[in-house]
Formats: sequence, C-alpha cells, structure tokens
Amino acid sequence: MGTKISVILAHPGQGSLNHAIAETTRQTLRDLGHEVYFHDLYREHFDPILPSEELRSDAVLDGQIERYCREVAESGGIILIHPNWWGQPPAVMKGWVDRVLRAGIAYQFLPGDAGEGVPIGLLKANTAVIFNTSNTPVERELSAFGDPLQSLWQTCILEFCGVRRVVRKMFGVVITSTLEQRLEWLEQVKRILEENFPNSHSALPNIGA
Repeated sequence: MGTKISVILAHPGQGSLNHAIAETTRQTLRDLGHEVYFHDLYREHFDPILPSEELRSDAVLDGQIERYCREVAESGGIILIHPNWWGQPPAVMKGWVDRVLRAGIAYQFLPGDAGEGVPIGLLKANTAVIFNTSNTPVERELSAFGDPLQSLWQTCILEFCGVRRVVRKMFGVVITSTLEQRLEWLEQVKRILEENFPNSHSALPNIGA
C-alpha cells in the first residue's frame, strides 16, 4: 500500500504554473502508488480567517476544517505549492496553517506547560516537499531577502510540528520563462517526488522457473 500524502495548492490562477505543478504532483504520486489528499484552497473557497472559538484545542470544528485536520494528521507526507508573495505564502495558505496545523493535531505541549515551552510535534509525516514560484532572481532573493520562505516553512512551521525532513524547490523567474523551461521544471518536480516518495509497489517475488 502507498503512503497517504496531503497536497495543498494556493494560487488563484487556474492556468498558472502552480496549477501545472500541482497536476504533475498528483499524477506522479498516483503513478508511484500513493494515496493523494488534494486541496486547491482558492477553488474550494477556503476561509483563512481563524475565528476566536477555534483557539481552544478542544474546540468543536467546522466539518471542512475537521476534514483538513484529519487528513494532514493521517498523512505520511505533505506537499505545499504556492507562489512567493512578499516573501510569504498567499494569505489563504497562511490561514490553512492557522486553522489546520493546530494544537492537538500538529503539536502539543507537555503536561503543566501553559504554552511557553517547546512543544512536541505530532505530525506523522517524515517528509514535506515545498514547491514555490517566484519572479525574483535567486541571487537577489538570497542577497536582499535571505530566503524567508525557507525559514518560515522549515524552522517556524514544519519542524515545529514534527516533520523531520523538509525539501524545498523554487522555480523562477516565471514571468520571463519559456514553454521549454516550464516543461523542464515539471520534469524536475517529477524527479524530486520520485526521490522523496519512492514507488510503493512491491516487486514480484522470485519464485523460480
């Protein structure tokens, strides 16, 4: 049996490179024998606003949010796909983090810890892969901004929630890219997925002649 993998997409343009990456991701994972939980946050009209009643770890959740929480808790892998906007993910993706990677689902504090200590990560996913797109050249991104998305996803969020391995790939510059370049990027997506989520199909046993 394959691994359950959550794939979360955040881009408003249906014809975007992000959507092509998401479709390549879905197809590749299925070809590798994995079960995919796929969500296009814009298309699903995901509400990124965290209501005050959800702040409690024992809150009764909306049915949609409960489903997102259950799926990410069950997943052995997580894939996040979004553009780099102001060194951050789109607001709808940040809202997904706020509402879904919640206490009791993604992390918990030790007994007696009121929230000031270091929590225990609860996610069972060993690996997370992040695909980003950008219109900023890599050299300028690193020299001027220091790649804030790497710190955000790896240190501030995923490792905090127990994910041990975070792989991230930025594709750019998108706005001036050719069709040939985009097709090569999609091939890179496939290779990264094959390396990090190997084929789950067992080889047939050698039973002799």
